Amino acid sequence: MKIILENIGKHFNREWVFRNINQTLLSNESYAILGANGSGKSTLLQLIASNLSPSIGKISYVSAGETSVDPATIFKQISLVAPYLELIEEFSLEELIHFHFQFKKYLSGWGAEAVVELLKLKNASSRALKYFSSGMKQRVKLALAFCSDTPILLLDEPTTNLDNQGFDWYLSLVEQLALHRLTVVCSNQEQEYQFCKHHILLDGYKDKSE
Repeated sequence: MKIILENIGKHFNREWVFRNINQTLLSNESYAILGANGSGKSTLLQLIASNLSPSIGKISYVSAGETSVDPATIFKQISLVAPYLELIEEFSLEELIHFHFQFKKYLSGWGAEAVVELLKLKNASSRALKYFSSGMKQRVKLALAFCSDTPILLLDEPTTNLDNQGFDWYLSLVEQLALHRLTVVCSNQEQEYQFCKHHILLDGYKDKSE
């Protein structure tokens, strides 16, 4: 999978968040979107996910077979973790896993029991998620994304609400399940993106003109 950003920019009302970004994102590579608060990191990630449309420019998606992928269907190829994406808290963990994997395929060799085991939440698998701590909920978000068979993995502040043990768990997920994908991380914490080979620095794009 390949994602091509051509002169893209985004504004809300009359204020530019950024503009004239050119970047090609490739399979088996990892990218960190970096910048100060308000620089548009989450906005750029939502553009990449096709949840938003650019104000200017074009985003293209190209499959491994070099065929164009319709942006309206790219969500099938993406796993996204972000603070603004909520879990269905009335579901139990078992119910949520079943629901999620009606829309995504499991990675080869994975299944519901393996996901619960990965989370180390077997004793809580029948409990409603509304009773989970914020750290447990973040682990669930990450596990669902990493265990889905998608070529694109998008992570916005992936260690939010995780303690030190949870952070180490996140890094083990990256090493085990992310390095063969096109992975993009939005973060201001170096530890979250330390594995990323490429950095996209948004500072300076806000006022950049043609």
